Amino acid sequence: MSAPLRFGLIGTGRIGQVHATNIAGSPDAVLAWICDPFIEGAQSTSERLGGRVTTDSAEVFASGDVDAVVVASPTPTHIDLIAAAIDAGIPVLCEKPIDLDIARVERLRDKASTSGVPIALGFNRRFDPHFAELRRRVVAGEIGELEQLSIISRDPTPPPADYIPLSGGIFRDMTIHDFDMARFFVPEIVAVTAHGSNLFSEGIKEGGDYDTAVVTLRGSRGELISITNSRHSAYGYDQRLEAFGSKGLLQVGNVGETLVTRWGSDEVEARAPYLDFFLQRYADAYRDELAAFIELVRGGERRSPGFDDGRAALILADAATASAASGDTVTVDLG
Repeated sequence: MSAPLRFGLIGTGRIGQVHATNIAGSPDAVLAWICDPFIEGAQSTSERLGGRVTTDSAEVFASGDVDAVVVASPTPTHIDLIAAAIDAGIPVLCEKPIDLDIARVERLRDKASTSGVPIALGFNRRFDPHFAELRRRVVAGEIGELEQLSIISRDPTPPPADYIPLSGGIFRDMTIHDFDMARFFVPEIVAVTAHGSNLFSEGIKEGGDYDTAVVTLRGSRGELISITNSRHSAYGYDQRLEAFGSKGLLQVGNVGETLVTRWGSDEVEARAPYLDFFLQRYADAYRDELAAFIELVRGGERRSPGFDDGRAALILADAATASAASGDTVTVDLG
């Protein structure tokens, strides 16, 4: 049996805590280093789960006792930390988006592709067991040729107002997960048409962003993909997927805490509310994302999205941003 991989974790915010818990809970991993410029976060994580602490990521890369790194720090740090991991020869799993500036991504692309260092991007929804099962059945030809893909993603509540100006906008921050999911089914996308609107949040509008968006993508064979986003949903975290093809349809609905349904004199087919937070909805996906990355580090088959997947999602996000502003369809080349 292989020894557990020694992980360094950079960033101990909300998503960093998810990764820390999953690393510590995996039989194939151990939390060796925890880095955060706010040392209190690193220290409290270490007290719960183990690992040495530092405020300097360079210390993690130079330590000599790290087999892999997870980057869960703010988006503007991602590219530099991926570059540092490549220079140190340490495999890296980096949260999305890869960056907010496609020019920075392009400058690192050749180095990333030729380094031989395993790089994975944190598009965890590929690992959701329901979505993964649907895709497996599409690939197996169960519905014939895929013609239409519909993705619905609505958050229960908007993010804090002070986050909006730093987020890169709804397409780079929120829809980027859906762009990657679209490419999970249709890798070759050639055109993007997007519409954004401000329907309910003055704070988001004042931050220069949309609270509601609809995007249409066209694949190279003419496949059509629709993405529907909203920053609020009164009934919980709305995550649905539908694939339509020449022989039929496959669909994933929302997930709740129970499958029990109630019938009574006051209501029928009553169900418990849907899950209300992405960490609940995608808990299994985050765990399998880590397992897939460990397989990649150990030389197994790649299941993890890579650097070019992060690049492609950002190109689509930029195209959607431009389309929503101009009202025009934007052609894209993901090659």
